[in-house]
Amino acid sequence: MTLTSVSTIDDTAVLRVTGGWPLSGRIPVQGSKNVALHLYAAALLTDTPVCLTAAPDIIDTHVCAQILSRTGAATTAETGRFTVAPATTVCPVIDADLGHRVRTTAVLAAAVLARAGQVVFPYPGGDAFCPRLIDRHLAAMQAAGARVTADATGIHARAPRGRLHPFTVDVATPYGPSLGATVTALLLAARTPGTSRITHPSIDPEVTETARFLAERGAIVRYENDGLHVTGSDWIAGGTFAVAGDRIEAATMIMMAAATGGSITLEGISTIDLSQGLTDVFAAVGLKVADGADGALRAHHHSLRAAQVATGPHPGVPTDTAPQLAALLTQARGTSLITERVYPRRDTHCAGLRAFGADITSRGPAIRVRGPARLRAAQAAACDIRAVTALLIAALAADGTSTIRGTFHLRRGYGHLLSNLATLGADITPTPEEAP
Repeated sequence: MTLTSVSTIDDTAVLRVTGGWPLSGRIPVQGSKNVALHLYAAALLTDTPVCLTAAPDIIDTHVCAQILSRTGAATTAETGRFTVAPATTVCPVIDADLGHRVRTTAVLAAAVLARAGQVVFPYPGGDAFCPRLIDRHLAAMQAAGARVTADATGIHARAPRGRLHPFTVDVATPYGPSLGATVTALLLAARTPGTSRITHPSIDPEVTETARFLAERGAIVRYENDGLHVTGSDWIAGGTFAVAGDRIEAATMIMMAAATGGSITLEGISTIDLSQGLTDVFAAVGLKVADGADGALRAHHHSLRAAQVATGPHPGVPTDTAPQLAALLTQARGTSLITERVYPRRDTHCAGLRAFGADITSRGPAIRVRGPARLRAAQAAACDIRAVTALLIAALAADGTSTIRGTFHLRRGYGHLLSNLATLGADITPTPEEAP
């Protein structure tokens, strides 16, 4: 296994950000973090080597490379390339320490279960901005014939005689279809001869890209009125597959530029890659987003105005853009309302934004933002990727020099964020954490 460094910045470093400068320029967009993490699991299903190009150079990529390596797959994570050569015999264990560090642990476990007929795995980690259940993942494993047991340390799933059978499973939750459970069921079905059906499936790009990956390698995947039909096989080809551009990073960079009064051009992504809900919100707040003649996406604005926003499954507003939207809307004229409809709540960024002087309150799934606010330099920290990113937007828009803690979380989701921001004109200096 070869693992290259994600960054030379220490995990405990703080970012000193001098705001008040408009960010403008042209930068590339990385391969999608969320799509890539699900494709890493899908790569475990193949019988010949796989190469995923445009793989994001983030911490989570390298954690997944180690997880796959521990199952016996020869895995290489180098800049922009994630390669997997399947193991003759799959070790049916997801390393407990590594599994606690990413959110897609249950999806990775499904791939191992499909290959080995059993798997032991820990409860997932990743961002914990609210309780995030895996019951639909386990329901898919049980529907496929696995006996699933759980205790305080983790979960064990075992298929009788080591083989799964075709199944039907519903992945709906009170907040809409489960994206992760849809991929879990898709992986189980793709490696199981016969036809399985997933009812109320997610159609987010993480699902559709994984389905396209599997379809190009021999599985038959059909979207029908009654669900997602998957005809699987006990042999799946490898090959090369490109990770789609990261729509969340693109949206984040657009909002960073807008919050500081700048404009931006993004390579490697187009407006069609952004959800309709997101482009509608951008239009509502006064952002103009369009594709240029060279295929790059361009965004600019004249003034920002308040909006009513509700997150939702694709093609709605991605929940992973809600914290950044809150930071952007501190600079919009009027009162905005952001309602979370994918999770019970998502407000871990609110306290940090208030430290900058934002007029923001949260109650249950609803967040209210009044603007425009003149943000001032602050010291702030958060413990999940998008919340820390929201604080960085505030620091870039604020007067003075701020201190942001949470470099580790930023590096879990953004491979070249700081260098891209420097290209756009940001004044950011990583500094070792000071002793108390």
